[in-house]
Amino acid sequence: MPDLSTQETRTNVKRFLFISFLLISFTVSAEHAYQIPRSSVLEVTDHNTKLKYSLSIKLPRSYSNKPNRNYPVIYLLDAPYAFQLASGATRFPMNSAKMDEAILVGIGYSHGSKGASSRIRDYTPSKAKDWRLETGKAAQHITFIADVVFEHIKANYRVKPNHRTLVGNSLGGLFATHVLFTQPDLFSSYIIGSPSVWFDDEAILSQLITAPKQPTKVYISVGSKETQEFGEGQNMVAGANKLAAKIRQRDSKHIQLKINLIDGAKHSTAFPTTLIQGLDWLYGK
Repeated sequence: MPDLSTQETRTNVKRFLFISFLLISFTVSAEHAYQIPRSSVLEVTDHNTKLKYSLSIKLPRSYSNKPNRNYPVIYLLDAPYAFQLASGATRFPMNSAKMDEAILVGIGYSHGSKGASSRIRDYTPSKAKDWRLETGKAAQHITFIADVVFEHIKANYRVKPNHRTLVGNSLGGLFATHVLFTQPDLFSSYIIGSPSVWFDDEAILSQLITAPKQPTKVYISVGSKETQEFGEGQNMVAGANKLAAKIRQRDSKHIQLKINLIDGAKHSTAFPTTLIQGLDWLYGK
């Protein structure tokens, strides 16, 4: 008859060793920072301001195996937030051929300044007298993107130069709108999330619209709870609708516009849905 106490002891020892192995494995793994596959971070300098910015770049999975293939580029403002989000959200659809593959490029904030001051300066089209931080340098930032960022990406990666998407949210959405209105052909498509139309007394709505010369897709998205009723400082839903109405009034034969209201989303939660739904509209198969 087997010794039950001995068997139980052996079972407990095995269980202890297995749990110890898991704990050791977890501890070892926890010592290494997570890295996004096929990604890199580099520094570029604005020739005019001498400010330095980080670019976060992720290549598609097929990039190294298809040396004769060129790829569209998705440019993401607010890179510290948007880049890792876009990387995770597009991983499955791009890897499983549910979405066209593209290079991701996240444009970060200027070095030596806080993210808030950098984005308020770079993403706002007009100078607002009642703001403590510097505003109104969007035109300058557009020049930096066109002359420095585009040229670096074009010189170092296999890209489709006329197939670019700009993704901006909140103040970044205001900036993307300004690009669309002033230099629309810099990008072939735009994802404008929860745009800060309210900035500087809705000055963006008084801006003239330059008609694009090429087919241009514009995706505007906002959360249904982005209003004062739900604790937001501004009515972003009304702002998004006003922006869409202004674009429609221009009646450009080249603009294809889609506006989406995300049910139940607040300003702090709307962007992930805006991003992936917008990319699916643009790149989904």
